[in-house]
Amino acid sequence: MKDYRDHYLDGAWVRAQSGPVLKVTNAATEEVMTRVPAGTAEEVDRAVRAARAAFEGWAATAVGQRAGFLQKIAEGLAARADEIARTVTAEVGMPLKLSQRIQAALPPQVMSSTARLVREFPFEERIGHSLVVHEPVGVVGAITPWNYPLHQAVAKVAPALAAGCTVVLKPSERAPLSAFVLAEVVHACALPRGVFNLVCGTGPVAGEALARHPEVDMISFTGSTRAGKRVSELAAATVKRVALELGGKSASVVLEDADLARAVKGTINSCFLNSGQTCTALTRLLVPEAHYEEAARLAVEAAKTFSPGDPMKEDTRLGPLISGAQRERVRGYVRKGVEEGAQLLLGGAEPPPGLTRGFFVQPTVFGGVRPGMAIEQEEIFGPVLAIIAYRDEEEAVRIANDTAYGLAGAVWSKDEARARGVARRLRAGRVDVNGGAFNIEAPFGGYKQSGHGREFGRYGLQEFLEVKSLQLAQ
Repeated sequence: MKDYRDHYLDGAWVRAQSGPVLKVTNAATEEVMTRVPAGTAEEVDRAVRAARAAFEGWAATAVGQRAGFLQKIAEGLAARADEIARTVTAEVGMPLKLSQRIQAALPPQVMSSTARLVREFPFEERIGHSLVVHEPVGVVGAITPWNYPLHQAVAKVAPALAAGCTVVLKPSERAPLSAFVLAEVVHACALPRGVFNLVCGTGPVAGEALARHPEVDMISFTGSTRAGKRVSELAAATVKRVALELGGKSASVVLEDADLARAVKGTINSCFLNSGQTCTALTRLLVPEAHYEEAARLAVEAAKTFSPGDPMKEDTRLGPLISGAQRERVRGYVRKGVEEGAQLLLGGAEPPPGLTRGFFVQPTVFGGVRPGMAIEQEEIFGPVLAIIAYRDEEEAVRIANDTAYGLAGAVWSKDEARARGVARRLRAGRVDVNGGAFNIEAPFGGYKQSGHGREFGRYGLQEFLEVKSLQLAQ
């Protein structure tokens, strides 16, 4: 695979000052796939100034014309779906069949749905003698993560462009390659110069330069809670708008009347998706005390079907983690769980048998987990499930809500009205009821230290709009 030597600035590929210096590693082989530039503060400044110069013209572009560009981008991404899936599988480790359905298929769907949405969005409304108008917030800095690299980039770029904003995208240096594909597609669509810009680089340099830049009107960030706090600190100096989608420690609450086998299987599937490298992963399984033993047995049986292996193979269900550092982080949490007295029902901190290369860990299930343990409170970002027994519904809700996070959750019951009632009590931005599927037009975001702001659908579009009230003479 070729090295990338350029950033995409002001409608053109511009040779980076640093050259290709950041290594992108294949998660399954630990081999260097390619190298990308390490963007500097000066290159970020050039990108922001291009976006600022393009803003007024893009904001004045007709909504239908903006929607048309989004649809062209969607078609361009769809045409390169196989390349995108294979690239993300190599970078991140998600099994190829899942990358095809998620990493490659969802981004063009989001682009297309945003194009449809913006055509129908009411940018003006009358309230008495006032005309309320929605206007683009301005220049947007989008800082995106490595676990769903193109999906999270499009979740920001699509509504920002639809709203009339211009964008500077800073992808994760660990999985940046699909962002270059996006830039290539944008260029082929002849989007006006400066409307979309790409600067590759590290968070401490390029990311921080973007967050603190005085000409950036809004930062949309997805990543860890720790990094989100730093982004907020930097953005506060210029009082720019900040949208954050951060970590999670989501609870799957199984009520006593639920279909236990279905609930446990659904929870395991969520917990182990993308090797647990999913912010909404259901990593805590809360079950009634009377059903604990059966739930633990079912969880171990389901987890055993996730044997680690080559993510390019058709039958692989569990790929590697993104990096050696992430692998050691997950193994450290497994050791911590054992030290704290949790019961190791499956897996462990040792390398999976037969896998001497790649950032692999064993699928791991802990039982007998008590509230307050590190593996119950902290985001691990790996295929590690904690099973917690509860006495009654009140305790289940209390345990589910008793973390610093509030991104997602799930409730299972044969009585849907009861399940909805418990779901309403969970302090989380998204709750799946009886296995409800992800909806790209519904709002996505968190409570508490899982962040603020929403992505997808009309709520995601509104994040990139200012509201102005014109008081008209009567």
